Amino acid sequence: MSSSKDPLEPAVDLPRLRTEYSRKLLDEQDVDRDGLQQFIRWLNEALAAKVNEPNAMTLATASSDGLPTARIVLLKGVDGGDLSFFTNYQSRKSQDLENNPRAALVFWWPELERQVRIEGTVRHTSERESDDYFNVRPPAARLGAAASAQSQPIASRDELQAIYNQLLKQYPQGNLPRPAHWGGYRVRPTRFEFWQGRPSRLHDRIEYILKDAGGWTIRRLAP
Repeated sequence: MSSSKDPLEPAVDLPRLRTEYSRKLLDEQDVDRDGLQQFIRWLNEALAAKVNEPNAMTLATASSDGLPTARIVLLKGVDGGDLSFFTNYQSRKSQDLENNPRAALVFWWPELERQVRIEGTVRHTSERESDDYFNVRPPAARLGAAASAQSQPIASRDELQAIYNQLLKQYPQGNLPRPAHWGGYRVRPTRFEFWQGRPSRLHDRIEYILKDAGGWTIRRLAP
């Protein structure tokens, strides 16, 4: 009888798959006393290290009855104490955020052996902020945003392409106005966790919790 592996099994031995982390360390005496400033410091280091897609983040939301979902979106702003991203307001993530305006974000920068987890409250960006960002997007991206009823069932890719082509005829330069169903969200962080990979799985984890009176409580967590 053949002893070949089940074709549905992964091609590698997942329980034995290991990576040893040893690039850097993270000490609570050296971090910025402000959680957002520490995040900006690490983001700048990720940019300097030419991390692939340094602004890509997992966005986790939950429906009003607690069903969680997650997906990758792109960070597009850090200002005024908030982190911002843009999307279709009719999407599943937006439906979640309208009913439960809280979110969790995760950044993973493997080149630096670093992870950042962020939790916070969510609100819409202003109309002007949404307009300003929409208008600096490439023309094809603007057309794509208008053509897609994100997260809704669609009969085929041909149907989506036909809608896009119709918009392209109408706006050949891609200078269409921002659709009312498209805009941004601001996440106001209430918790940060900075994770630095270390040898023997004794990783460094530094947590920031926002105080009611402002400022941050900083403490080390066990890995």
